[in-house]
Amino acid sequence: MIVIGKNLRIADVISVATQNEKVGLAPEARARMQASRKVVEKRLSDGEPHYGINTGFGALAEVPISLDKVRTLQMNLVRSHSSGVGVPMPEDVVRAAMLLRAHTLALGLSGIRPQVVDLLLHMLNARIHPVVPSKGSVGASGDLAPLAHIALTLTGEGLVNYQGKVASAAEALRGEGLAPVRLEAKEGLSLINGTQMMTAMGVITLWHARHLTKVADIAGAMSLEAVRGTPVAFDDRIQQARRHPGQAHSAVNLRRFLADSEIRESHKDCHKVQDPYSLRCMPQVHGAVRDALDYVAGVLTTEINSVTDNPLVFDNGDIVSGGNFHGEPVALAMDFAGISVAELASISERRVEHLLNPALSDGLPPFLVKESGLNSGFMIAQVAAASLVSENKVLAHPASVDSIPSSANREDHVSMGLTAASKAMTITNNVRNVLAVEVLSAAQGLDFRAPMKPGVGVQAAHDFVRQAIAFENEDRVLAWDIDRVRKMLKPGGGFVEAVQAKVGRLM
Repeated sequence: MIVIGKNLRIADVISVATQNEKVGLAPEARARMQASRKVVEKRLSDGEPHYGINTGFGALAEVPISLDKVRTLQMNLVRSHSSGVGVPMPEDVVRAAMLLRAHTLALGLSGIRPQVVDLLLHMLNARIHPVVPSKGSVGASGDLAPLAHIALTLTGEGLVNYQGKVASAAEALRGEGLAPVRLEAKEGLSLINGTQMMTAMGVITLWHARHLTKVADIAGAMSLEAVRGTPVAFDDRIQQARRHPGQAHSAVNLRRFLADSEIRESHKDCHKVQDPYSLRCMPQVHGAVRDALDYVAGVLTTEINSVTDNPLVFDNGDIVSGGNFHGEPVALAMDFAGISVAELASISERRVEHLLNPALSDGLPPFLVKESGLNSGFMIAQVAAASLVSENKVLAHPASVDSIPSSANREDHVSMGLTAASKAMTITNNVRNVLAVEVLSAAQGLDFRAPMKPGVGVQAAHDFVRQAIAFENEDRVLAWDIDRVRKMLKPGGGFVEAVQAKVGRLM
């Protein structure tokens, strides 16, 4: 069980989001929430204006709200802010956001009652997942619209995914014996004010992107063997001369994949002096992506353990307005993630060109098929990869450099953090498809080198692909093959695991 109200790790979020790990609340977190709630309740009766407690919101912050309408204020806030549009968020992202929102509230600076967090955790554990539209956040004051759609379901309103179908929140709560909450002072605001949706999407994207760095190393090694390249550039002395950790890790993987290669021995004394950059510089490019993603992981780890509510309630009785809801740290990190992971596809597509082009492939048939001309082979698979690489170039434009004023110019600078995270997720999905094209193409190229065997890791990757997908003797619909490989390349899809079974855990 994952316990919130303490320090959360990215791995904890992934376990809850993708493996449905149960979640509980730390006892000390409950005590912290109770203490901060007492501060809010005490301030309700002091006759002073307190933002979000007895005032309006945003540009309406100076509008006083009478004590008898405080509950209505919070419910109106959640309803009015449930204004998202677009297709629903993926289930794993919604689960991650629910966990992160509960965790930040459990840190005890939001003035919310513990029973509200309890219900959020009960829903998470019962797999009641709010239907959250994917668009509508500008990333400050946090992810208001998406988080409002989650908050709405706690009150018994809105829609959820429950037991395989879309249902009303009220129906799903009844099905689990749960009662909706009636929001008290500040609680609506506490539920929606923060960066948890962009951070949740960022964590899920990071998980997939990091896995793809391993896939890229394997795919690149397969291509290198298929075009009879050399592993000389992966010599550890070269990597140590530059000192970037990601580069060294990638080179270690490549050396392990290529060990004991018969193909390498067959051309060890050939006339070629150097391979093209897309082969020779894999440690430098793949490694730089690894290092960039490590930076992103640091930002996200800090963010998931931060309080991003406003105002904050401190144990000395102060209620202080600030700007922790601003998503700039996450926005910049996710823009960086998108830019960096896009490079895995850019260099992969160039390796595919070397496999398919007879002027570059060192003896492989044109487009990796017998009777080229009658058959087009992998020609359009490379075109599909090129289209995704081009799309990624457009998507890699930073969202964080944009801002648009909202709320009558009170919220005059915003982060576009959810847009940055969404673009990074799309780029990552595109990268997986490009790498699937490379893996499929490289497996075909390796078959033309038989009976010579590649390195042990490359052989394991080739064999895993061939368990599901046959050698292409003549043209067939490649879209289905690409999709099968794409699924293999996901975490838990078996591809990386099959290689690790032969060479050990990858860096």
